[in-house]
Amino acid sequence: MKTKHILFVLFIAFQCHAQTALQNSGNLRIHENGKIGFHTDLINNGIFDENLGLAGFYGGNTIDILGAVPATLNDVEFATTLATVLRTSLNISNNGNFISGNVLSPKEAPQVTLNFLENGFYNGEGGPNKVDGYVSITKQQVFTFPVGDFDQLRPLILNSQGINEFAKCAYFSEDPNNPSTFSIVFNTEYKPSSLGVISTREFWRLEGSVSSTIQISWNAASDMAALTDDVTTIIPVGWSKSASQWVALGNAGGIGDLTEGFTTSFTFVPDDYEAITFGAAGQPLEALDLGNYLVTPNGDGLNDVLVIPELEQSPNNKLLIFDRYGLKVFEKNNYTNEFDGLATSGSFVMKQEKGLPSGVYFYIASLYDLDLEFQGFLYLSARP
Repeated sequence: MKTKHILFVLFIAFQCHAQTALQNSGNLRIHENGKIGFHTDLINNGIFDENLGLAGFYGGNTIDILGAVPATLNDVEFATTLATVLRTSLNISNNGNFISGNVLSPKEAPQVTLNFLENGFYNGEGGPNKVDGYVSITKQQVFTFPVGDFDQLRPLILNSQGINEFAKCAYFSEDPNNPSTFSIVFNTEYKPSSLGVISTREFWRLEGSVSSTIQISWNAASDMAALTDDVTTIIPVGWSKSASQWVALGNAGGIGDLTEGFTTSFTFVPDDYEAITFGAAGQPLEALDLGNYLVTPNGDGLNDVLVIPELEQSPNNKLLIFDRYGLKVFEKNNYTNEFDGLATSGSFVMKQEKGLPSGVYFYIASLYDLDLEFQGFLYLSARP
């Protein structure tokens, strides 16, 4: 019978960075149902892979993960007051749970990443709980990178046409004209005449060799009003390596308003671009708006489901609902009042019984019989 326990081989404690540290210089493995909690730095110079069970990083300040060999963990919890700091890469083969505190990786050393392997995923991401630095994926096709700066989550949603052997992403809350960790500048005045104003508030760095589309979202700090007064002109733009200028990466226009919304690119190869941000382009698209709706699925018979009366005029329809980051949470062909706060798409499906959190969501309603498309907002009150 296989013993379920944690096996420690050559586990040494010593002083490092003004606090005690745990060093693995041999062979450390977490067996099935095993648990280990790190309340101090981890220095891995040995074998620490093929793990099952749970590893957690807990502390009142920061915990460093460093050493010559990247560790590969199964389930991981990040629960520090300030941050878990990666000095070397960390691989996650199953679930990464952001409980409290950011995971920091040095942007000046982009080879250091929080890497999600083929079956790796995460939950618990939010404003102070995500990666400030580089996140990477191995052998995945569709992934939402949980990146941002120290205070805010600024995810990038990657949808590739094939499996990425490796791809990575980081978010930079800084002016692309003066990037802090790049040897070149991304001059926002270098662009075709067809492009309007380019954002100087933020940008993403995305690497990958597979043709893909992306979604990026904005918030109040993005200051989209400095780019345009029409949300439908907002598109993703990229700094082309070959042309050494900003070029359009999309033409569909933004969804939302100038305070919150998202935009989607057309298909491109990420490795052809140094940076990605928002730009204004072209003429305003003809946008049709339906009403904004309230959904309160509490069983009182009022607004328990999303009802869009106009859809009755087109039984051949499609409804898409997105959260404020542009992540699709609901999709239904031939919609007839099914949305009651439960997700049918995205990571929320795994905990579907809890329902989606309260907040503002965006919807797109396609009325194929009438050749019309509408967009608008809904406010969802979480299920009791």
